[in-house]
Amino acid sequence: MDSFAPQTDWTAASEAELDGVVELRRAIHREPEIGLHCPLTTAKIKGALAGLPLEIHDSKTTTGFVAILRGGDSNGRTVLLRGDMDALPMQEETGLPFASTIANAMHACGHDAHSAMLVGAARALCARRDQLPGSVVFMFQPGEEGYHGARFMIEDGLLDIKRSDGAFALHIMPNAPAGQIVSRAGPLLASTDALNFTVRGKGGHAAMPHDAIDPIPVACEIVTALNTFVARQIPVTDPCVLSITRISGGSAYNIIPDAVTMLGTLRTLSATTRARARDGLQRVAELVAMAHGCSCEVRIDDGYPVTMNDPRAIDLVRDIAIGLGGEDAWQTMPTPMMGGEDFSYVLREMPGAMAFIGVAPAGADDVGVRPPLHNTHMTIDESVMARGVAMHCAFAERFLDAGFG
Repeated sequence: MDSFAPQTDWTAASEAELDGVVELRRAIHREPEIGLHCPLTTAKIKGALAGLPLEIHDSKTTTGFVAILRGGDSNGRTVLLRGDMDALPMQEETGLPFASTIANAMHACGHDAHSAMLVGAARALCARRDQLPGSVVFMFQPGEEGYHGARFMIEDGLLDIKRSDGAFALHIMPNAPAGQIVSRAGPLLASTDALNFTVRGKGGHAAMPHDAIDPIPVACEIVTALNTFVARQIPVTDPCVLSITRISGGSAYNIIPDAVTMLGTLRTLSATTRARARDGLQRVAELVAMAHGCSCEVRIDDGYPVTMNDPRAIDLVRDIAIGLGGEDAWQTMPTPMMGGEDFSYVLREMPGAMAFIGVAPAGADDVGVRPPLHNTHMTIDESVMARGVAMHCAFAERFLDAGFG
């Protein structure tokens, strides 16, 4: 497939929007909000969209909303573009003049940039409304950082108001070259289940363990057995990652506790391995505990599904990236990442793709070691947001004109 030459000069259009995009991004960055309810952020975004020919529909269970742009000559095709809005519970240490003013809250995952870029795209596309042969749904979503915001908005029926035929999202990457678009067909990001174990024994005096049933060594043995299960029974060709991240029990040096709790995470790249791993982890934990006279309660909380990119959508993303920035503007990701994304819920509803956009400063000699996502020192090259705006606009133009063809 040849690279895509946009009908519209989206590079020039996005550069014209950049000052406003940067201003909005900084305003959102100063007042980060966490979770499903981000009223300050929503108000800022709606203020930036005021006066545009958009239909606004609010979520009932979150402060998210969709803004619908109906083109001048509808061919019946609709495309969805997503930007997330929420921040992380972290204390910012960047020293930026527009750093977070909220204690223990920071936009360390770039959602401030995602929302601002999508607003820039909405403004640019609205200015060319009569040239669009279909409709665009701009999805502004809170609660991506573990709160299932996309799922709540879907359950609210917001995607059914104007059903889309394809969906696209961009995510910044602070340690990828400025403006480079990176993605892959198939699984891009993993499912993200949370593990909760409670090993119960019988407490007693630490000097007389034979009169108790000590859950601490049993918990340690369960951790080893769980890792052995993953290593020996899950195919390396369809991998999963298991991490036990917290073990807690006991109150004093001379007391054997009644119980030990453990937390962890399970990441997989397919529904088959996800189900197999969940069943196996529960079985192993329960039976190892039983072998030592303990019990083990296992609760697995559903996380995000696998983020699955449609190969046709990735072809479209790649061609647009090359068309806008040349061959160096595209990089195929060789393997998936084991992080998770709730855009996966949208991609279960309709075909589409998510891609990363590099925001390390142009010419930086430390691109690969710059502070990554979810780091208290994470920063971005704001000029790159113009490329993000152009990519969103070109997604809409290309998809509305020809679908995935």
